[in-house]
Amino acid sequence: MSETPRADFWFSILLILFGAAVTFESWRMPRLETLGVEPMSAPGLTPGILGLVLGGLGALLFLRSLRFAGAAPRLDDGDWRGLLVTLGLTLFYAIGLVGSLPFWLATALFVAVFAMLFSVGRVGMLKAAAAALPLGLVAGVSVALLFERVFLVRLP
Repeated sequence: MSETPRADFWFSILLILFGAAVTFESWRMPRLETLGVEPMSAPGLTPGILGLVLGGLGALLFLRSLRFAGAAPRLDDGDWRGLLVTLGLTLFYAIGLVGSLPFWLATALFVAVFAMLFSVGRVGMLKAAAAALPLGLVAGVSVALLFERVFLVRLP
């Protein structure tokens, strides 16, 4: 059996729990109705939607992992290695890149390096880089524009 269904099983549980926590906490955020603030600009709206989406995708991943799993799920060293790489990259992005580079560039670098690291073993370095660099650039610019133009958030 491949390692993916087991990793998907555990990650789906993490996504469901995280999505539920984000949704719950966003519900508890002030809605600012007493100040006459437009309901669509309430501080908890975007995190609440994201929490619901994460929880829903986690549930879909959970069902998929059950369908493809042949044995009882358990964590292996390989699962932890990918988790640790993800954690390290994410911390480097949040602590090292955001704030010291323009947001779009920091996000583009993060997405490109992340995509390249997790696909290089399957397709080789050249193909991974050829796919990851445009993906990073599109993601970086898209995320920056989305937050600045749609959500009206000033980015670092």
